[in-house]
Amino acid sequence: MIKNSWKIVAISCLALLFMSTISSDHNRYFQISKNIEIFTNLYKEINTHYVDDLDPASLMRTGVDAMLHSLDPYTNYISETEIERFRYITDGKYNGIGAQIKQIGEFVTITESYANCPAQKAGLRAGDKLMEIDGQSSKGKSADDVSNILKGFPGTQINLTVKRPGTPEPLKITLIRDEVLVPNVPYQGFVSNDIGYFALTTFTRDAGKNVANALKSLKEENPNLKGIIFDLRGNGGGLLTEAVNVSNVFIPKGELVVTTKGKVVDWDRSFKTLNQPIDQEIPLVVLIDKGSASASEIVSGVLQDLDRGVLLGQRSYGKGLVQNTKDVGYNSKVKMTTAKYYIPSGRCIQGVEYEDGEPKDIPDNERQLFKTRNGRKVLDGGGVTPDIKLKKGENEDVVEELEDKFVIFDFVTQYVAGKEEMGDPKTMNFSDFDQFLSFVDEKNFEYETKTEKALKKLQKQSKEQGLEDEMSAQITALETIVKNSKKEDLLNNKATIINLIEKDIASRFHYQKGKIEVGLKNDPEIKEAVKILGDPAAYAKALGN
Repeated sequence: MIKNSWKIVAISCLALLFMSTISSDHNRYFQISKNIEIFTNLYKEINTHYVDDLDPASLMRTGVDAMLHSLDPYTNYISETEIERFRYITDGKYNGIGAQIKQIGEFVTITESYANCPAQKAGLRAGDKLMEIDGQSSKGKSADDVSNILKGFPGTQINLTVKRPGTPEPLKITLIRDEVLVPNVPYQGFVSNDIGYFALTTFTRDAGKNVANALKSLKEENPNLKGIIFDLRGNGGGLLTEAVNVSNVFIPKGELVVTTKGKVVDWDRSFKTLNQPIDQEIPLVVLIDKGSASASEIVSGVLQDLDRGVLLGQRSYGKGLVQNTKDVGYNSKVKMTTAKYYIPSGRCIQGVEYEDGEPKDIPDNERQLFKTRNGRKVLDGGGVTPDIKLKKGENEDVVEELEDKFVIFDFVTQYVAGKEEMGDPKTMNFSDFDQFLSFVDEKNFEYETKTEKALKKLQKQSKEQGLEDEMSAQITALETIVKNSKKEDLLNNKATIINLIEKDIASRFHYQKGKIEVGLKNDPEIKEAVKILGDPAAYAKALGN
């Protein structure tokens, strides 16, 4: 009798649990259906009765973007007009003119063109302002608007009117659109007699194959190669499968690279290397910075976890999320976060909090401890910490502002006006820094440091709390110190600014390859990497050997 009572109780509990689950699911689906209906009715009513005429597509896009913005910065809606950009992110190619553009003032301006592409072949140059496109004024149009117009089917024609600095009259330029292929390994070469270098700019298709070919080529050119510098700085990631393939260049077949885990358990996967490596012994230094994200962090984190290479630079971005795309009709897609990824040590490098769309820095004492294969301590959350940390310039604020306000770009545009050649990038030497300082003065360049922003916030808080009089003198004194220090910021960052100027000059005449060659000549992190690879004891120590 007692046994039967327990059976009845157990069956009743299971039935209640089952009914609860059904009820929970039913309620969830009801809420979804209810809110979709409310949203649809609201959308119809606004479009029908709102006092001003509305663009239905624009209104809906605002709603969709706001909804996805509440999730994470990587879940995005990709409209039909943005498919070409999505194709570039995944394939490294698109249909268009082969140039980078940005809005500078009232007009969109060419900021860089790619070698052997329509823009370069037609004679477009960095600094050219796009005044008209096919006879229509482009004044006030955003870079995205212009980009959508410039993209199009290969073989189609587009007519531009451009204003070129140093040229009195506007120029008429006709281009024929084509498929533009942007190489993800734009340069390979030697930084010393026995140290090779290559950079990977994005994890588009064939990234693993191209990295493998670069390493093979360097080894064939110098069979006595003693080390490789692999540059992942500024690489924002790309395809997960290519992260596995790139890792495979340096680590054995069958090695676990990454595991993904999400809400749908059936989608959880483990990715192992499938091929024989090109070289799993050659000393390797991997360069990373705060712009290294996602697939870059998988590769650098895997090489660190397996003690295969020394990481050098600054802590990476902190994106440990996996995105997949789904078709949502009318040639549109949604790119959404479906999982987190975990590298061999078991850690996930995802930043847990965001501020203004960027991961917030997580103190080391709040990050969980893991260990590499050799037993070295590594941390999760908030990016990959390099084995050898190097600081950036003395004052990044002024450099960032010079770039954000296009001061360096405008100076270089003026500096190269009328010049047809600037010599070999490897030996380029910009020595007119006083000319640059004069240009900055003419531009009335002003910028606000992070310290000044903090002081403004402190001043506001002191006023709100009734402490304005007590703190006024101290705040004024701090403002004076900051103002005086700003006068020296340009000189303190002279080497960094000259490097940026030289890279911009080189890109005008020698494109991506020239830009990288100039960077190698001036780069303190390259010099440190060469130093580590030239000292076997220091290299072994960094890997815990």
